[in-house]
Amino acid sequence: MFRKAVITLVTLLPCSAMLASAQTAEEPAVFTKSDSISLVQMKKKTSAWDRLHVGGYGEVAFSRNFYSDNYLRYSDPGKYKGSHGRFDLPHVVVYLGYDFGKGWSLSSEIEFEHGGAESAVEIETEEAGEYESEIERGGEVALEQFYLQKVFFPQLKLRAGMQVVPVGGTNAHHEPNQFFGVYRPEGENTIMPCTWHEISVSLSGRAGNWSYMAMFLPGLDSERFGNQSWIHDGSASPFEFKIANNYAFAGRIDNYSVKGLRLGLSGYVGNSFRNTLYPTDSDKNKGIHGRVSIASFDFKYENFGLLARGSFDWGHLSDAAHISKFNISMSKNSTSKRQEVASDAIAAGIEAGYNIFAPMQKMKQSGQKFYVFGRYDYYDPMAKMESGTSLKWCKRSKISAGFNWMPISQIIVKGDYSYSILDKKYNNEPSINIGIAYVGWFK
Repeated sequence: MFRKAVITLVTLLPCSAMLASAQTAEEPAVFTKSDSISLVQMKKKTSAWDRLHVGGYGEVAFSRNFYSDNYLRYSDPGKYKGSHGRFDLPHVVVYLGYDFGKGWSLSSEIEFEHGGAESAVEIETEEAGEYESEIERGGEVALEQFYLQKVFFPQLKLRAGMQVVPVGGTNAHHEPNQFFGVYRPEGENTIMPCTWHEISVSLSGRAGNWSYMAMFLPGLDSERFGNQSWIHDGSASPFEFKIANNYAFAGRIDNYSVKGLRLGLSGYVGNSFRNTLYPTDSDKNKGIHGRVSIASFDFKYENFGLLARGSFDWGHLSDAAHISKFNISMSKNSTSKRQEVASDAIAAGIEAGYNIFAPMQKMKQSGQKFYVFGRYDYYDPMAKMESGTSLKWCKRSKISAGFNWMPISQIIVKGDYSYSILDKKYNNEPSINIGIAYVGWFK
């Protein structure tokens, strides 16, 4: 009965760290340790120190890419081949939580992406090859989550503040122990914000084998949409505040009826045009909404040494032709990418791995796991155009194979060989990636 109570509580709250000491194989990664123990141990916690929880996760990655990183590699693929290497810290996260008692708690997550501030200089993959300074979100570090929560009962929790938007498999399950590759699944990470977080209000809960979340949040900013990334950058704001001229709704439902299996449906709908400080009140913009609609399915199955995950995402942007024209006409000094954006985008991925230590009783008792896996991704951020021509190099399939070794539950050593298959006009993009990550609670 105690175990059942703990599992029920763990599955109720979304946050950033799916940490090994507070989960079972069936539990979604968006829930936190402080939520899992806040009610069970509330009466035992008498000091402020005991009510404080500290944890996090981090990734170190080493890659050798056997293709050119020249900005002209797609406009003149016959000339630019070569290879290049990269060392990176994709995500380093510190989680802080506090249990105030009587059902009230605070959760926060500070994230350092690529080991630095959220600004970067990029060379645009266009004919001009211009250097561009891109601000992904105002501030030097990303406060990915910061919310207050009130637990009324297991079926109803109210949360307000900065939260992860649980649309898609990767956003809801983005910690390094929730995917096999060294890097997060490429398809969802390309067409949608990842990890998508917004200042919002949500209701969540679990009843029996069902859990849910319903969220009210500000709309995306169509000024920041692009060709290769579709709406990916639309959640970010270069200002000290998030513009909320438009509003949106997001939701998620998960089912756990079958042992070891989780099935999830999630979606998003909201207008994106006029969610900017740039003037949009001229007559030619009347009736333009830029409604973004996303539908997503994802699953996870873990049993008998087998671990499989997958997702499928479809998205639609209304008035895409008008938004493309509007963005292209903007000043070079604006935050807009000034690119054409598609009306439809698609992403799908599936991975499966087997723990070769599962039949070995000694290794099983030690808690070690060693998965060998394969993964397939397909995505196209320009699947359908209202106007203009899609860039064929944006559409690709990706095949990956590798291993995940967990010497202890909090540490994952990863390696994979990936092969991106592009349109025959372009060079394919193979790579070798090695990484090490941790997911754990310090207190």
